[in-house]
Amino acid sequence: MRKLVLIVAAAALALSAGQALAAKKQLVIIVKGLDNPYFELMHQGCLKWNKENPDSEYECAYTGPASTSDEAGEAQIVGDILSKPDTAGIAISPSNAPLIAQTIRSSNPTVPVMTVDADLSKDDVALRQTYLGTDNYTMGFKIGGYIAKAKPKGGTICTIEGNAAADNILQRAQGLRDALSGQKGLAALKGEGGWTEVAGCPVFTNDDGAKGVQAMTDILAANPKLDAFGIMGGWPLFGAPQAYRDLIKPLADRIASNDFAIGAADTIGDEVAIAKEGLVTALVGQRPFEMGYKVPSILMDLIAKKKVDDPVYTGLDECTKDTADTCIQM
Repeated sequence: MRKLVLIVAAAALALSAGQALAAKKQLVIIVKGLDNPYFELMHQGCLKWNKENPDSEYECAYTGPASTSDEAGEAQIVGDILSKPDTAGIAISPSNAPLIAQTIRSSNPTVPVMTVDADLSKDDVALRQTYLGTDNYTMGFKIGGYIAKAKPKGGTICTIEGNAAADNILQRAQGLRDALSGQKGLAALKGEGGWTEVAGCPVFTNDDGAKGVQAMTDILAANPKLDAFGIMGGWPLFGAPQAYRDLIKPLADRIASNDFAIGAADTIGDEVAIAKEGLVTALVGQRPFEMGYKVPSILMDLIAKKKVDDPVYTGLDECTKDTADTCIQM
């Protein structure tokens, strides 16, 4: 009996060891928040890579804090993931770029670190090996271009932004200002190019759709002659679509005649339908699915010490009421 127990115990130990050896190395995507449907598209790209590579020694994993507003939570997750022995590489979308840079620095990682969707600030980019995602400055510049085309004489504008320390959002806002003003690097518009940012703007909403719609409601109440909104992330449109429709429908005729303009980022959820309804002048969308799908391959190249471009840009989709049926490219 004792011999049988020892044999069973040895078999169990061997099975456990085999499972441990078979455990896949983790290529981890860490996003700003799991509550944002934009990032769920990135997750789907990650899952597609896993499905197409079942025999790989690597596995694409996806995580982040429950809420996009939990900047400290994302930093904690980054530190925890970097400390795990099965982590082979990470791709981070920093909500608070300086805080994430500090976390990477203190973790002293021995595995490849890249950013996806959002980058670190210029002073900290040496902490990661590449950035994969949207050319955010160009995205903002295109949004500004659509607004300027609708309102060539300028006017008053408010930008709706996300997290105040998110580098990607700040780059978009700068691109928008540069497009509207014809100048580079202005921190705020005060008549340049005919455009002025109204008091209380930009508004930072922590990527919360309902907060974004409420901010727009408040700004319109305080500035009934406002000429434009520049929405640097599609949160009000995809995060609170009915509330957005209820707010903007009274402005539909003004949008149609270019008396009022709304340029917004992203093309997810209800956004394209909202464009077809004529409740936004133009959308400039990103490709989060493509980002999630490409992360594992790029991390594997970094692990193998292969040359990887920096940055690696994904494309942009531009949608208006007239092009809404054909504007999305996968």
